[in-house]
Amino acid sequence: MLRRPSAVIPMVMSLLALTIVVVHVARFGPAREADEGTSAHLWQLLMALQVPVIAFFAIKWLPQAPKPALGVLVLQGVGMVAAAAPVFLLGL
Repeated sequence: MLRRPSAVIPMVMSLLALTIVVVHVARFGPAREADEGTSAHLWQLLMALQVPVIAFFAIKWLPQAPKPALGVLVLQGVGMVAAAAPVFLLGL
């Protein structure tokens, strides 16, 4: 199940979003900026574009293989929370 592109793509997107946050904080610090920069826009796009991919995965695979698909959905959700947590905890 994890070999399906619709299973892997959201996790990769979450990892990229988390990497963007980490690199941004390493370069500029955790201070809030007056204007959203490229990092913020890329993070927002990556997070928002995961939703339709996850929905496609759920619609396609939950009826066919509910137990493995649910496991993948949990991993995708954990990835989204991991990518969003630093933003909310640091107030970025």
